[in-house]
Formats: sequence, structure tokens, C-alpha cells
Amino acid sequence: MIRDRGQATVEFALALPLVAVLVLGIVQLVVVARDQLAVEHAAREGARAAAVAADPASAAAAAANDAIGLTPLDVVVATRGRHVAVTVRHRSATDVPLIGLAIGDVEVVATVTMLRDPP
Repeated sequence: MIRDRGQATVEFALALPLVAVLVLGIVQLVVVARDQLAVEHAAREGARAAAVAADPASAAAAAANDAIGLTPLDVVVATRGRHVAVTVRHRSATDVPLIGLAIGDVEVVATVTMLRDPP
């Protein structure tokens, strides 16, 4: 008679590393998605501030940095006629163990264009 005692333990030991890496990958994906949403919010706030300010560049940078807690943010403002475009970049660090070593840091970018208010 063949004994099956311990079979479940062996299967669990074989599958656990794969499941752990999968869970860590999902956690890292959620962190990058959160950072992308935050950068989009910062670009929206920066464009809104730049659209009504006399100095669009400093207003956009201040509003974008105040909107979220991510640092450092790279805020670029481009004025085209009556439109102002604000681009916000942030390097999202991959701090999740194992996954961070495999994929490295991810750059998240968002650009928002708004119509400037007449002076």
C-alpha cells in the first residue's frame, strides 16, 4: 500500500514560492497604479492653478506639489496660445521585495491641458 501522508505538505511547499511572487507582483502593480492616479491628480491641480495665475509655471508647480505627497515631482508647464499644458512626472520606486529587483523603478507621467482664463 502506498502512503499519501505528507503529499499535501510537499505540494504546498512547491506552490508557495510561486504564489508569494504572484502576490508581491500584484502588490507592486497596485502601488504603481496608485502613484499614476496621484500624478494625474497633481497634473489636474497644476493645470487648474496655471490657467488662472499670472505666473503659470510657479503656480502649477506649487499646486501640483501641494496636491499629493509624492516627492520629487517634475512639473513642466507649456503655454500654447490660450491653452496651458502641465506635465507631471514621478519615478515610482519598486520597493516590494523580489519584484523591485526584477523590474526596477517605473516612471509615471500625466499631462493635462486647460484653457487659460482671460486676464
